[in-house]
Amino acid sequence: MTLAVYGPGGYGREVASFARRLGSVVFVSDASGEIGQEINGVPVIGFAELANRRLPTCIAVADAATRRRLAEKCDDAGVPSAEAWAPTSVRGDNVLVGGGAIMSDFTICTADLTVGRHFHANIYSYIAHDCVIGDFVTLAPRVCVNGNAIIEDDVYIGTGAILRQGSREKPLRIGKGAIIGMGAVVTKDVAPGVTVIGNPARPMDRT
Repeated sequence: MTLAVYGPGGYGREVASFARRLGSVVFVSDASGEIGQEINGVPVIGFAELANRRLPTCIAVADAATRRRLAEKCDDAGVPSAEAWAPTSVRGDNVLVGGGAIMSDFTICTADLTVGRHFHANIYSYIAHDCVIGDFVTLAPRVCVNGNAIIEDDVYIGTGAILRQGSREKPLRIGKGAIIGMGAVVTKDVAPGVTVIGNPARPMDRT
């Protein structure tokens, strides 16, 4: 089985690097200058060929809105989504994962948690027990999501950020479209669409 990695940019090349340890890989690009070429020894095809071949596909594009648009494009064309788990990633008991999720090297989903569609977990990130992660969420490298957290759709969490553990009665909640700055330590809920930075994390001053 051949895995299609949509997007041959930086993250796509990382995904292809671990995916090639598991089987054959092609890149998918919308850039005419890349189609028909090879990148890091991986052939690049266009969307028309992808739709014709209906290869299982993961979308390796960081921006949530772009990833959502490409996912809808694939869905409309009948292109199936594929999970991509690096050989060094860990999937614990009762971990439910939506289509198109990418788990990079040294990532961990511990136990009893749910991850949505087209999720990205970059290297050395983890999600602990009893978390619920929405669709099109991105964890940059070394993100720590501790237990009993709810992360809504389209959230971006920057490198090295730490989310404190919530409780069963009051989980920590990150609202839809929020951005957590790199190195932030999140101790309280974050409202939808808000960017927080610092330790402890606070809304960024845009003045």
